[in-house]
Amino acid sequence: MKLVTYKKHEPRLGFLLNEYIVDMNSAWVLTAGRRPFPGDMAGFLAEGEEILEEARQLEAEVALMGERIKELSVPLARAELLPPVLNPGKILCIGLNYVDHAREARLPIPKEPIVFGKYANSAVGSGHPIRIPPVTKEVDYEAELAVVIGKRAYRVPREKALEYAAGYMNFNDVSARDLQRLDAQWMKGKFLDTFAPMGPWLVTADEVENPGDLDIELRLNGRVMQSSSTKNLIFSVDYLISYLSHLLTLEPGDVIATGTPSGVGFSRKPPVYLQPGHVVEVEIEGLGTLRSPVEAEK
Repeated sequence: MKLVTYKKHEPRLGFLLNEYIVDMNSAWVLTAGRRPFPGDMAGFLAEGEEILEEARQLEAEVALMGERIKELSVPLARAELLPPVLNPGKILCIGLNYVDHAREARLPIPKEPIVFGKYANSAVGSGHPIRIPPVTKEVDYEAELAVVIGKRAYRVPREKALEYAAGYMNFNDVSARDLQRLDAQWMKGKFLDTFAPMGPWLVTADEVENPGDLDIELRLNGRVMQSSSTKNLIFSVDYLISYLSHLLTLEPGDVIATGTPSGVGFSRKPPVYLQPGHVVEVEIEGLGTLRSPVEAEK
């Protein structure tokens, strides 16, 4: 399934079907009359595999409704998409997780994951702008695969780690390089408002055969700037889930951004930084396209 959080007066939870976003609870009323679904992604995922199976059954029933689908959906082209996980409890990011990116940054290849965080204020959905505040002049892009945790995870062995992944989505680890250089922990350059575009939806794990073998690409104004594959990750998705779960408890809805390949703006000659009027697109195989216009903060 492709699970979507979108705005319909207030945030709603839905799924994508034939270029329409189906409101999960409106569909519930018009079909078999099951119990209502939680209204947010984290609450939905916290109810476990049983509720996911109910959602899949609902999707199958709605698919048979034909034109009636329009009664309980909005066209994708007209929908205001929000971050698939609204207000994630944790956004955990991994630095230098591709050899080529570590080399272009002229930094040592890490022997264990480099971890930093962002906050919920950074999260924005596809179509919402990256806003450049006046405190930075060097805003960069970073295409990344993100995994969303589906159930509480603590000290998870690596061989079971993917069982804790609810699904996957595109992520852009937007970075203010001038601010990042001021802080040995990088955080000043990472946690600004709108600096974590994610989406456009969450693709459930059963639809992603191997998160370690997905093409990943970033385009700036239509020009390909990053092109790689998640098979080039230094630390794989299963390793990262296990590793992080030994440091802290992971909860449903937590987001792990797995790192970016080479081609970022600061490493180019001359450097390429995001400017108002630019459009950034992150596309990962099977996960759709995350689109972010860029504007100056008003």
